[in-house]
Amino acid sequence: MKNYRPLLYFLAGAVLVVLLTFLWNSATKKVEDKVRNDYYIITNQIRKMNKMVVMEQDFSSMQKTTIKSQLLGSKMLPSSEKQLITFTKTNAQVSYDLNKMKIDVDSVNHKLIIRELPTAEIRIIPSVEIQSMDDSFFNRFNDRDLQKVTKSAKDNAYKTVNQTRLRSEGRKQLLENLDHLFVLAKALDYTIEDQTGQVDTTKL
Repeated sequence: MKNYRPLLYFLAGAVLVVLLTFLWNSATKKVEDKVRNDYYIITNQIRKMNKMVVMEQDFSSMQKTTIKSQLLGSKMLPSSEKQLITFTKTNAQVSYDLNKMKIDVDSVNHKLIIRELPTAEIRIIPSVEIQSMDDSFFNRFNDRDLQKVTKSAKDNAYKTVNQTRLRSEGRKQLLENLDHLFVLAKALDYTIEDQTGQVDTTKL
């Protein structure tokens, strides 16, 4: 019996080591899977956002253009007028390329770190239509006249758009849209760390 006792101790020790190794591997593997899943859920959500149009506004305006010319270019002859009325529809969009957003996902410490937010891209698209044209046989609108009137209408449309206001309102809308990402992170027990100074993390 004494001869078998060392063997029994050895076998018991080997079983205990195997059991502890199995338990350790199972525990550590389970934690790694959870962290990896959290990371991919958040990063995939960021990729899905891609380019975001946060605001769109439409404007319209009428413009009356009068061109006065001397008949045959002579001051001795009476002058004539020609008039053109244009209608301009303008679409203004504020968008953000979220591929330029810099957010780090620290899966070990469960942190979502906002390092940089993209700048607003403003796109202004004016469309000019001729509503009425009043000219005469001796004083016709030519292509050069129409190009000048169209350019003037578009220039006025660009001036009508308050780009400063659009950027401000677009930034607010961007942060509201990003709340969906922040809510997801909070649901996964991640803390939000903002390094841009633009996100009020106390409200998250």
